[in-house]
Amino acid sequence: MVNIIDRRRNPKGKSLANRQRFLRRAKRQVLDAVNEASGRRKVTDVAGGEQITIPADGLHEPSFRKAPDRGVREHVVPGNKEYVVGDTISRPEGQGGSGGREGSPDGEGEDEFTFAVSRDEFLDLFFEGLELPDLVKRQVKKTEQYTQQRAGYSVSGSPSNLNVERTMRNSLSRRIALRRPKGEDLQALDEEIDRLERSGAEPERLRELIELRRNKQERSRAIPYIDPVDIRYNRFDHVPQPISQAVMFCLMDVSGSMTEEMKDLAKRFFMLLYLFLERRYRHVDIVFIRHTHIAQEVDEDTFFYSRETGGTLVSPALAMMRDIVDDRYPVQDWNIYGAQASDGDNTPADNPATTRLMADGILPLCQYFAYIEVGGGQAFHVPSDLWRAYDRLARGESPLAMRRVQTRGDIFPVFRDLFTPAELKA
Repeated sequence: MVNIIDRRRNPKGKSLANRQRFLRRAKRQVLDAVNEASGRRKVTDVAGGEQITIPADGLHEPSFRKAPDRGVREHVVPGNKEYVVGDTISRPEGQGGSGGREGSPDGEGEDEFTFAVSRDEFLDLFFEGLELPDLVKRQVKKTEQYTQQRAGYSVSGSPSNLNVERTMRNSLSRRIALRRPKGEDLQALDEEIDRLERSGAEPERLRELIELRRNKQERSRAIPYIDPVDIRYNRFDHVPQPISQAVMFCLMDVSGSMTEEMKDLAKRFFMLLYLFLERRYRHVDIVFIRHTHIAQEVDEDTFFYSRETGGTLVSPALAMMRDIVDDRYPVQDWNIYGAQASDGDNTPADNPATTRLMADGILPLCQYFAYIEVGGGQAFHVPSDLWRAYDRLARGESPLAMRRVQTRGDIFPVFRDLFTPAELKA
Protein backbone atom coordinates (compact mmCIF):
# COMPACT_ATOMS: atom_id res chain seq x y z
CA MET A 1 0.00 0.00 0.00
CA VAL A 2 1.30 3.45 -0.95
CA ASN A 3 0.22 6.46 1.09
CA ILE A 4 0.14 9.66 -0.97
CA ILE A 5 0.14 13.01 0.80
CA ASP A 6 -1.02 15.93 -1.33
CA ARG A 7 0.73 19.05 -0.04
CA ARG A 8 -0.61 21.42 -2.68
CA ARG A 9 -2.14 24.51 -1.16
CA ASN A 10 -5.86 24.96 -1.45
CA PRO A 11 -6.94 28.22 -3.07
CA LYS A 12 -7.51 30.95 -0.48
CA GLY A 13 -7.47 28.48 2.39
CA LYS A 14 -10.47 26.52 1.15
CA SER A 15 -10.80 22.79 0.61
CA LEU A 16 -10.30 22.18 -3.10
CA ALA A 17 -11.65 18.62 -2.95
CA ASN A 18 -14.82 19.68 -1.14
CA ARG A 19 -15.32 22.56 -3.57
CA GLN A 20 -15.06 20.29 -6.62
CA ARG A 21 -17.41 17.78 -4.99
CA PHE A 22 -19.94 20.53 -4.33
CA LEU A 23 -19.77 21.79 -7.93
CA ARG A 24 -20.45 18.28 -9.21
CA ARG A 25 -23.42 17.85 -6.87
CA ALA A 26 -24.98 21.22 -7.60
CA LYS A 27 -24.06 21.15 -11.28
CA ARG A 28 -27.54 21.68 -12.72
CA GLN A 29 -28.31 24.63 -10.46
CA VAL A 30 -24.87 26.14 -11.11
CA LEU A 31 -25.29 25.84 -14.88
CA ASP A 32 -28.65 27.61 -14.70
CA ALA A 33 -27.10 30.38 -12.58
CA VAL A 34 -24.16 30.72 -14.99
CA ASN A 35 -26.60 31.00 -17.89
CA GLU A 36 -28.52 33.74 -16.09
CA ALA A 37 -25.34 35.59 -15.09
CA SER A 38 -24.04 35.63 -18.68
CA GLY A 39 -26.89 37.92 -19.71
CA ARG A 40 -26.04 40.56 -17.10
CA ARG A 41 -22.33 40.88 -17.73
CA LYS A 42 -20.42 43.34 -19.82
CA VAL A 43 -18.64 42.05 -22.90
CA THR A 44 -15.26 42.71 -21.29
CA ASP A 45 -16.25 40.71 -18.18
CA VAL A 46 -17.28 37.49 -19.90
CA ALA A 47 -14.01 35.75 -19.01
CA GLY A 48 -14.08 36.58 -15.27
CA GLY A 49 -15.50 34.72 -12.31
CA GLU A 50 -19.00 35.23 -10.96
CA GLN A 51 -21.07 35.29 -7.78
CA ILE A 52 -23.47 32.37 -8.22
CA THR A 53 -26.73 32.05 -6.27
CA ILE A 54 -28.64 28.79 -6.11
CA PRO A 55 -31.73 27.83 -4.06
CA ALA A 56 -31.03 26.40 -0.65
CA ASP A 57 -33.15 23.33 -1.38
CA GLY A 58 -30.73 22.50 -4.20
CA LEU A 59 -28.09 21.64 -1.59
CA HIS A 60 -30.00 18.84 0.11
CA GLU A 61 -28.38 15.44 -0.14
CA PRO A 62 -30.25 12.13 -0.36
CA SER A 63 -30.05 9.93 2.72
CA PHE A 64 -30.93 6.32 3.53
CA ARG A 65 -33.45 5.37 6.18
CA LYS A 66 -34.48 2.04 7.54
CA ALA A 67 -37.65 1.07 5.71
CA PRO A 68 -40.71 0.03 7.75
CA ASP A 69 -42.09 -3.48 7.55
CA ARG A 70 -44.96 -2.30 5.38
CA GLY A 71 -45.29 0.36 2.72
CA VAL A 72 -47.86 2.31 4.80
CA ARG A 73 -47.26 3.41 8.38
CA GLU A 74 -49.82 4.58 10.88
CA HIS A 75 -48.50 6.04 14.10
CA VAL A 76 -48.97 8.95 16.44
CA VAL A 77 -45.93 11.02 17.34
CA PRO A 78 -45.35 11.19 21.14
CA GLY A 79 -46.45 14.51 22.58
CA ASN A 80 -49.13 15.04 19.95
CA LYS A 81 -52.37 16.41 21.47
CA GLU A 82 -54.28 17.26 18.32
CA TYR A 83 -54.40 14.23 16.02
CA VAL A 84 -55.30 10.57 16.39
CA VAL A 85 -54.66 7.60 14.14
CA GLY A 86 -56.58 7.93 10.88
CA ASP A 87 -56.77 11.75 10.80
CA THR A 88 -55.86 13.43 7.52
CA ILE A 89 -53.61 16.46 7.82
CA SER A 90 -54.48 19.14 5.32
CA ARG A 91 -51.80 21.14 3.55
CA PRO A 92 -51.32 24.54 5.23
CA GLU A 93 -52.13 27.61 3.21
CA GLY A 94 -49.15 29.51 1.83
CA GLN A 95 -48.19 32.67 3.68
CA GLY A 96 -45.75 34.18 1.20
CA GLY A 97 -44.35 37.64 1.62
CA SER A 98 -43.67 40.33 -0.93
CA GLY A 99 -40.77 38.29 -2.30
CA GLY A 100 -43.17 35.79 -3.84
CA ARG A 101 -41.82 32.85 -1.81
CA GLU A 102 -43.84 31.10 0.83
CA GLY A 103 -42.72 31.69 4.40
CA SER A 104 -42.97 29.35 7.35
CA PRO A 105 -45.62 30.10 10.06
CA ASP A 106 -42.97 30.86 12.67
CA GLY A 107 -40.96 33.13 10.35
CA GLU A 108 -37.96 30.81 10.06
CA GLY A 109 -36.40 29.55 6.84
CA GLU A 110 -33.26 29.42 4.75
CA ASP A 111 -31.76 32.03 2.46
CA GLU A 112 -30.51 31.20 -0.99
CA PHE A 113 -26.92 29.97 -1.08
CA THR A 114 -24.40 32.32 -2.71
CA PHE A 115 -20.80 31.43 -3.56
CA ALA A 116 -18.11 32.61 -5.97
CA VAL A 117 -16.77 30.54 -8.86
CA SER A 118 -13.30 31.23 -10.19
CA ARG A 119 -12.51 32.17 -13.78
CA ASP A 120 -11.44 28.62 -14.67
CA GLU A 121 -14.51 27.07 -13.02
CA PHE A 122 -16.79 29.58 -14.74
CA LEU A 123 -15.32 28.86 -18.19
CA ASP A 124 -15.28 25.09 -17.60
CA LEU A 125 -18.99 25.19 -16.84
CA PHE A 126 -19.58 27.52 -19.78
CA PHE A 127 -17.92 25.30 -22.38
CA GLU A 128 -18.48 21.83 -20.96
CA GLY A 129 -19.36 19.32 -23.67
CA LEU A 130 -18.87 21.76 -26.56
CA GLU A 131 -16.63 21.11 -29.55
CA LEU A 132 -16.03 22.12 -33.14
CA PRO A 133 -18.13 19.89 -35.41
CA ASP A 134 -16.44 17.47 -37.84
CA LEU A 135 -12.84 18.21 -36.85
CA VAL A 136 -11.44 15.40 -39.00
CA LYS A 137 -8.58 16.50 -41.24
CA ARG A 138 -5.13 16.01 -39.75
CA GLN A 139 -1.81 17.29 -40.99
CA VAL A 140 1.59 17.45 -39.35
CA LYS A 141 2.94 20.96 -39.78
CA LYS A 142 6.40 21.63 -41.18
CA THR A 143 7.59 22.68 -37.73
CA GLU A 144 6.76 19.32 -36.20
CA GLN A 145 5.50 19.29 -32.65
CA TYR A 146 6.23 16.40 -30.37
CA THR A 147 4.44 14.92 -27.45
CA GLN A 148 5.83 12.74 -24.67
CA GLN A 149 4.65 9.15 -24.64
CA ARG A 150 5.26 6.61 -21.89
CA ALA A 151 7.94 4.10 -22.90
CA GLY A 152 8.48 1.89 -19.87
CA TYR A 153 11.18 2.42 -17.25
CA SER A 154 14.83 3.41 -17.14
CA VAL A 155 17.65 2.90 -14.58
CA SER A 156 18.67 6.55 -14.94
CA GLY A 157 16.78 9.78 -15.26
CA SER A 158 15.63 12.96 -13.59
CA PRO A 159 14.56 12.81 -9.93
CA SER A 160 11.20 14.28 -10.98
CA ASN A 161 10.58 11.15 -13.08
CA LEU A 162 11.30 8.72 -10.24
CA ASN A 163 8.73 5.92 -10.17
CA VAL A 164 8.32 5.28 -6.46
CA GLU A 165 6.00 2.31 -6.84
CA ARG A 166 8.30 0.37 -9.18
CA THR A 167 11.36 1.30 -7.09
CA MET A 168 9.77 0.03 -3.86
CA ARG A 169 8.59 -3.13 -5.59
CA ASN A 170 12.15 -3.91 -6.74
CA SER A 171 13.49 -3.11 -3.27
CA LEU A 172 10.99 -5.42 -1.59
CA SER A 173 11.69 -8.25 -4.04
CA ARG A 174 15.45 -7.96 -3.51
CA ARG A 175 15.15 -7.86 0.31
CA ILE A 176 12.90 -10.93 0.30
CA ALA A 177 15.20 -12.84 -2.06
CA LEU A 178 18.32 -12.04 0.01
CA ARG A 179 16.48 -12.66 3.29
CA ARG A 180 17.33 -9.31 4.81
CA PRO A 181 16.38 -9.30 8.51
CA LYS A 182 13.22 -7.40 9.26
CA GLY A 183 13.17 -4.54 11.71
CA GLU A 184 10.59 -6.22 13.90
CA ASP A 185 12.80 -9.34 14.17
CA LEU A 186 15.72 -7.26 15.42
CA GLN A 187 13.44 -5.48 17.88
CA ALA A 188 12.18 -8.84 19.22
CA LEU A 189 15.79 -10.01 19.70
CA ASP A 190 16.66 -6.81 21.58
CA GLU A 191 13.69 -7.26 23.89
CA GLU A 192 14.61 -10.91 24.59
CA ILE A 193 18.25 -10.02 25.26
CA ASP A 194 17.16 -7.21 27.60
CA ARG A 195 14.91 -9.60 29.49
CA LEU A 196 17.68 -12.19 29.95
CA GLU A 197 20.19 -9.54 31.03
CA ARG A 198 17.79 -8.27 33.68
CA SER A 199 17.01 -11.74 35.01
CA GLY A 200 20.61 -13.04 34.89
CA ALA A 201 19.34 -16.48 33.83
CA GLU A 202 20.38 -18.67 30.90
CA PRO A 203 23.80 -17.17 30.17
CA GLU A 204 24.37 -19.58 27.28
CA ARG A 205 21.11 -18.56 25.69
CA LEU A 206 22.02 -14.91 26.19
CA ARG A 207 25.38 -15.36 24.40
CA GLU A 208 23.64 -17.12 21.50
CA LEU A 209 21.12 -14.31 21.13
CA ILE A 210 23.82 -11.63 21.27
CA GLU A 211 25.79 -13.44 18.54
CA LEU A 212 22.61 -13.88 16.48
CA ARG A 213 21.79 -10.16 16.80
CA ARG A 214 25.31 -9.22 15.69
CA ASN A 215 25.01 -11.44 12.61
CA LYS A 216 21.62 -10.07 11.72
CA GLN A 217 22.79 -6.47 12.12
CA GLU A 218 25.78 -7.12 9.87
CA ARG A 219 23.54 -8.77 7.30
CA SER A 220 21.06 -5.87 7.51
CA ARG A 221 23.89 -3.36 6.91
CA ALA A 222 25.21 -5.44 4.00
CA ILE A 223 21.77 -5.53 2.35
CA PRO A 224 20.51 -1.92 2.17
CA TYR A 225 16.83 -1.10 2.30
CA ILE A 226 17.02 0.62 -1.11
CA ASP A 227 19.90 -0.12 -3.44
CA PRO A 228 20.77 1.82 -6.60
CA VAL A 229 19.92 -1.31 -8.54
CA ASP A 230 16.29 -0.96 -7.38
CA ILE A 231 15.72 2.56 -8.63
CA ARG A 232 13.55 3.01 -11.72
CA TYR A 233 12.57 6.16 -13.57
CA ASN A 234 9.65 6.75 -15.88
CA ARG A 235 10.88 6.81 -19.44
CA PHE A 236 9.31 8.94 -22.15
CA ASP A 237 9.80 9.01 -25.90
CA HIS A 238 9.20 12.09 -28.03
CA VAL A 239 6.84 11.14 -30.85
CA PRO A 240 5.52 13.40 -33.62
CA GLN A 241 2.03 14.60 -32.77
CA PRO A 242 -0.46 14.97 -35.62
CA ILE A 243 -2.12 18.35 -35.25
CA SER A 244 -5.73 19.08 -36.05
CA GLN A 245 -5.32 22.30 -37.96
CA ALA A 246 -8.38 24.50 -37.93
CA VAL A 247 -9.17 28.10 -38.69
CA MET A 248 -12.24 30.03 -37.54
CA PHE A 249 -13.39 33.04 -39.54
CA CYS A 250 -15.37 35.58 -37.51
CA LEU A 251 -17.41 37.90 -39.74
CA MET A 252 -19.24 40.76 -38.04
CA ASP A 253 -21.50 43.37 -39.62
CA VAL A 254 -20.72 46.83 -38.19
CA SER A 255 -22.66 48.88 -40.73
CA GLY A 256 -25.00 51.74 -39.94
CA SER A 257 -28.04 49.43 -39.76
CA MET A 258 -26.53 47.68 -36.73
CA THR A 259 -27.61 49.50 -33.58
CA GLU A 260 -25.45 49.56 -30.46
CA GLU A 261 -27.67 46.89 -28.93
CA MET A 262 -27.23 44.63 -31.97
CA LYS A 263 -23.46 45.16 -31.95
CA ASP A 264 -23.39 44.32 -28.26
CA LEU A 265 -25.18 41.01 -28.94
CA ALA A 266 -22.81 40.19 -31.81
CA LYS A 267 -19.74 41.03 -29.71
CA ARG A 268 -20.97 38.87 -26.86
CA PHE A 269 -21.38 35.92 -29.18
CA PHE A 270 -17.93 36.36 -30.70
CA MET A 271 -16.36 36.88 -27.27
CA LEU A 272 -17.75 33.52 -26.17
CA LEU A 273 -16.53 31.93 -29.40
CA TYR A 274 -13.06 33.41 -28.94
CA LEU A 275 -12.80 32.20 -25.33
CA PHE A 276 -14.11 28.78 -26.31
CA LEU A 277 -11.47 28.33 -29.03
CA GLU A 278 -8.64 29.69 -26.89
CA ARG A 279 -9.54 27.41 -23.98
CA ARG A 280 -10.43 24.17 -25.74
CA TYR A 281 -8.03 24.06 -28.70
CA ARG A 282 -4.30 24.66 -28.92
CA HIS A 283 -3.97 24.95 -32.68
CA VAL A 284 -6.88 26.98 -34.03
CA ASP A 285 -6.21 30.14 -36.00
CA ILE A 286 -8.79 32.90 -35.66
CA VAL A 287 -9.32 35.41 -38.47
CA PHE A 288 -11.38 38.52 -37.64
CA ILE A 289 -13.23 40.29 -40.49
CA ARG A 290 -15.34 43.42 -40.00
CA HIS A 291 -17.45 44.72 -42.83
CA THR A 292 -19.60 47.67 -43.75
CA HIS A 293 -19.73 48.31 -47.50
CA ILE A 294 -16.10 47.17 -47.48
CA ALA A 295 -14.42 44.30 -45.64
CA GLN A 296 -11.28 44.45 -43.54
CA GLU A 297 -9.20 41.80 -41.82
CA VAL A 298 -8.43 43.23 -38.38
CA ASP A 299 -6.84 42.22 -35.10
CA GLU A 300 -8.72 41.23 -31.95
CA ASP A 301 -8.83 44.69 -30.36
CA THR A 302 -10.07 46.39 -33.52
CA PHE A 303 -12.68 43.71 -34.07
CA PHE A 304 -14.23 44.13 -30.64
CA TYR A 305 -13.67 47.78 -29.86
CA SER A 306 -13.42 49.83 -33.07
CA ARG A 307 -16.32 52.28 -33.63
CA GLU A 308 -16.15 52.57 -37.43
CA THR A 309 -19.40 52.27 -39.37
CA GLY A 310 -20.74 52.71 -42.91
CA GLY A 311 -23.01 51.22 -45.57
CA THR A 312 -24.07 47.60 -45.81
CA LEU A 313 -22.65 45.00 -48.22
CA VAL A 314 -22.21 41.37 -47.21
CA SER A 315 -20.49 39.93 -50.28
CA PRO A 316 -17.12 41.72 -49.70
CA ALA A 317 -16.71 39.91 -46.36
CA LEU A 318 -17.45 36.52 -47.92
CA ALA A 319 -15.12 37.25 -50.82
CA MET A 320 -12.33 38.19 -48.41
CA MET A 321 -12.86 34.96 -46.46
CA ARG A 322 -12.63 32.92 -49.67
CA ASP A 323 -9.47 34.73 -50.77
CA ILE A 324 -7.78 34.21 -47.38
CA VAL A 325 -8.58 30.50 -47.52
CA ASP A 326 -7.12 30.23 -51.02
CA ASP A 327 -4.01 32.16 -49.98
CA ARG A 328 -3.19 30.80 -46.49
CA TYR A 329 -5.32 27.78 -45.59
CA PRO A 330 -5.29 24.89 -48.10
CA VAL A 331 -8.54 22.97 -47.76
CA GLN A 332 -6.77 19.60 -47.91
CA ASP A 333 -4.79 20.47 -44.76
CA TRP A 334 -7.11 22.70 -42.75
CA ASN A 335 -10.52 22.48 -41.14
CA ILE A 336 -12.36 25.62 -42.22
CA TYR A 337 -15.01 27.13 -39.93
CA GLY A 338 -16.98 30.33 -40.15
CA ALA A 339 -19.28 32.38 -37.93
CA GLN A 340 -21.19 35.41 -39.16
CA ALA A 341 -23.24 37.87 -37.11
CA SER A 342 -25.52 40.39 -38.80
CA ASP A 343 -28.91 42.06 -38.46
CA GLY A 344 -29.89 40.54 -41.83
CA ASP A 345 -29.88 43.88 -43.59
CA ASN A 346 -28.14 43.95 -46.97
CA THR A 347 -28.33 46.10 -50.09
CA PRO A 348 -30.89 44.34 -52.35
CA ALA A 349 -28.56 44.48 -55.34
CA ASP A 350 -25.91 42.59 -53.33
CA ASN A 351 -28.12 39.63 -52.36
CA PRO A 352 -27.50 37.61 -55.59
CA ALA A 353 -23.72 37.98 -55.22
CA THR A 354 -23.93 37.04 -51.54
CA THR A 355 -25.98 33.91 -52.27
CA ARG A 356 -23.63 32.88 -55.08
CA LEU A 357 -20.53 33.32 -52.92
CA MET A 358 -22.03 31.30 -50.08
CA ALA A 359 -23.23 28.48 -52.34
CA ASP A 360 -20.13 28.16 -54.54
CA GLY A 361 -17.23 29.71 -52.64
CA ILE A 362 -17.80 29.34 -48.89
CA LEU A 363 -19.98 26.36 -47.94
CA PRO A 364 -18.06 23.83 -50.12
CA LEU A 365 -14.89 24.75 -48.18
CA CYS A 366 -16.34 24.75 -44.67
CA GLN A 367 -16.71 22.02 -42.11
CA TYR A 368 -19.27 24.21 -40.37
CA PHE A 369 -20.66 27.73 -40.80
CA ALA A 370 -22.85 29.43 -38.19
CA TYR A 371 -25.02 32.43 -39.08
CA ILE A 372 -26.32 34.48 -36.14
CA GLU A 373 -28.97 37.10 -36.82
CA VAL A 374 -29.24 39.69 -34.07
CA GLY A 375 -32.09 42.13 -33.60
CA GLY A 376 -35.06 43.13 -31.51
CA GLY A 377 -38.60 44.41 -31.68
CA GLN A 378 -41.49 43.27 -33.83
CA ALA A 379 -39.47 43.45 -37.04
CA PHE A 380 -37.20 40.71 -35.72
CA HIS A 381 -39.93 38.12 -36.25
CA VAL A 382 -40.10 38.93 -39.97
CA PRO A 383 -37.40 37.01 -41.92
CA SER A 384 -34.84 39.34 -43.42
CA ASP A 385 -33.68 39.10 -47.03
CA LEU A 386 -30.36 37.61 -45.90
CA TRP A 387 -32.12 35.08 -43.68
CA ARG A 388 -34.36 33.95 -46.53
CA ALA A 389 -31.38 33.62 -48.87
CA TYR A 390 -29.37 31.59 -46.34
CA ASP A 391 -32.40 29.50 -45.42
CA ARG A 392 -32.55 28.14 -48.96
CA LEU A 393 -28.87 27.17 -48.71
CA ALA A 394 -29.21 25.53 -45.28
CA ARG A 395 -31.41 22.69 -46.50
CA GLY A 396 -30.15 19.15 -46.99
CA GLU A 397 -26.59 18.24 -45.98
CA SER A 398 -25.36 21.83 -45.90
CA PRO A 399 -22.88 22.75 -43.13
CA LEU A 400 -24.79 26.00 -42.58
CA ALA A 401 -26.52 26.48 -39.21
CA MET A 402 -28.78 29.47 -38.57
CA ARG A 403 -29.95 30.90 -35.25
CA ARG A 404 -31.57 34.12 -34.02
CA VAL A 405 -30.50 36.10 -30.96
CA GLN A 406 -32.88 38.74 -29.67
CA THR A 407 -31.73 39.36 -26.09
CA ARG A 408 -28.63 38.78 -24.01
CA GLY A 409 -30.29 35.78 -22.39
CA ASP A 410 -30.51 34.07 -25.79
CA ILE A 411 -26.77 34.07 -26.43
CA PHE A 412 -25.69 31.27 -24.12
CA PRO A 413 -28.41 28.75 -25.16
CA VAL A 414 -27.82 29.54 -28.83
CA PHE A 415 -24.05 29.17 -28.44
CA ARG A 416 -24.40 25.82 -26.69
CA ASP A 417 -26.90 24.63 -29.30
CA LEU A 418 -24.51 25.49 -32.14
CA PHE A 419 -21.47 23.73 -30.69
CA THR A 420 -22.99 20.77 -28.82
CA PRO A 421 -22.16 17.50 -30.64
CA ALA A 422 -25.07 15.84 -32.37
CA GLU A 423 -24.72 12.68 -30.27
CA LEU A 424 -25.16 14.68 -27.06
CA LYS A 425 -28.22 16.43 -28.46
CA ALA A 426 -29.73 13.05 -29.29
